[in-house]
Amino acid sequence: MMQVSLSVGSLLEHAENFFPKKQVISQTHDKLHRLNYSEIGQRTRRLMSALHEIGIQEGDRVGTLAWNHHRHLEIYFAAPGMGAVLHTINIRLSPEDIIYIINHAEDKILFVDEDILPLIEHIYTHLTTVEAFVVMTDKAELPNSTIQPLYSYEELLSTGDPAYEFTKDIDENQPAGMCYTSATTGKPKGVVYSHRAIVLHSFALGLADTAAISESDVAMPVVPQFHVNAWGLPFASTWFGTTQVMPGPRFTPKRLAEFIERFHVTITAGVPTIWLGLLKELEQGSYETSSLRAVLCGGSAAPLGLIKAFEEKYQIPFYHAYGATETTPLATVSRLKSYQQNLSPEDKFKERARQGILVPGLQMKVVGGEGEIEWNGKEMGELLLRGPWIANEYYKDTRSGEAFKDGWFHTGDVVTVDEEGTIKVVDRTKDLIKSGGEWISSVEIENAIMAHDAVFEASVVAMPDEKWQERPIACVVLHEGYENKIKKEDIIEFITPQFPKWWLPDDVLFFEEIPKSSVGKFLKRELREQVKARYSPQG
Repeated sequence: MMQVSLSVGSLLEHAENFFPKKQVISQTHDKLHRLNYSEIGQRTRRLMSALHEIGIQEGDRVGTLAWNHHRHLEIYFAAPGMGAVLHTINIRLSPEDIIYIINHAEDKILFVDEDILPLIEHIYTHLTTVEAFVVMTDKAELPNSTIQPLYSYEELLSTGDPAYEFTKDIDENQPAGMCYTSATTGKPKGVVYSHRAIVLHSFALGLADTAAISESDVAMPVVPQFHVNAWGLPFASTWFGTTQVMPGPRFTPKRLAEFIERFHVTITAGVPTIWLGLLKELEQGSYETSSLRAVLCGGSAAPLGLIKAFEEKYQIPFYHAYGATETTPLATVSRLKSYQQNLSPEDKFKERARQGILVPGLQMKVVGGEGEIEWNGKEMGELLLRGPWIANEYYKDTRSGEAFKDGWFHTGDVVTVDEEGTIKVVDRTKDLIKSGGEWISSVEIENAIMAHDAVFEASVVAMPDEKWQERPIACVVLHEGYENKIKKEDIIEFITPQFPKWWLPDDVLFFEEIPKSSVGKFLKRELREQVKARYSPQG
């Protein structure tokens, strides 16, 4: 067989050649843009040419601090297309972490959205490797700034050659992109993606039993482009000629609902907090959502009540997916097998609330205290993964040894596996609650609580206990209008039939908001501190 290298640039070339009329619909700060893949291709080639002229070379890190829009998409292909490395930076991290990430990755150039420029002005004297900055804006003039040298994205493109060639002799194993984990403890950890990994991961997103992305779709990635490359959707969607809808900066649930209706979005992806917000908007407004064939949900477990609401109220298919920064990220997808269509409606929902089965191309094993667990849906163990789009180390980080051992990525997620091979994430290893020598899953209690009609969000954390070592405390945000109608006893009574008595939370605390991480996950470390403060003499 021919030995042909897989390369990220070839994905856009395919779209240019075979889907030149298909569109990318992109919301920026000031306007809505519509560009076809022929225009996206020309602009990407101009960008590669301009970057070459200002000294960007093969292997250089090209950093982005940007929202989901067409300019960010062009950098997705321009950087790896010329042999450089795309480095998407999480703009929601602390300034200290952003400084660390940029310096650790050794970014040579930074592309920055105009509204993020003030953040960079605040920290840019601490950036030790960056030689140039590019601001992405619709405005003709550059904003006033102390940063030098500062380029305009559109002016930079105007100097480039629209016929500039993608690099052809790229080794498929060389770096194409990198992201850093949003670490809850310690500094963020870098993961480097090869051309081969991104291309094979894109193939996986097109499989009928995963996301089934195709030319006929209209894809709207709500998950940020700075979060594991928007779960790979921009790469796969471009390759397959899919119409893309980019929701732009600081989007709201209202904008998402309007875009779904206006552009007939067929598939979208994001974390549970996004879908909780969209559900609230759908309930308050009147939107046409019948075009949607799939809502992909990942990042953390989606409550059963959320899945039911989308499917029963709005007939929108809702699919769990599971992955991590280290897995590019797709690892499992929850879809019913053909013979499981005969299950009762309630059992179908229970099945769909799990994280699903392994994507073809990957391998897994689940290890408990005494070796690999039985696939009986009851035994718990840590999920280990390996495959062609699974990382095998962190970038220049001594912590690699903790997560990558014996040829496996140790995810830190505790799961059960049933007889069908379906995994269910029980908890993070650090979030399991050990009470009287037995384990309690905070995730299962959270999902049960969130099935209550009055509950908007719920998170369960462990509190130290002299007798039992740890006990669960439930933290609950109520829907508007329920604030004075629901008591903690109502919540406990609601979930009592589902759990052994010793699993039930010792207390239910009501909050206006649960703290979240930069990617929308519940920030349990901070929540534990808030709970401790409630119980302190001053609380």
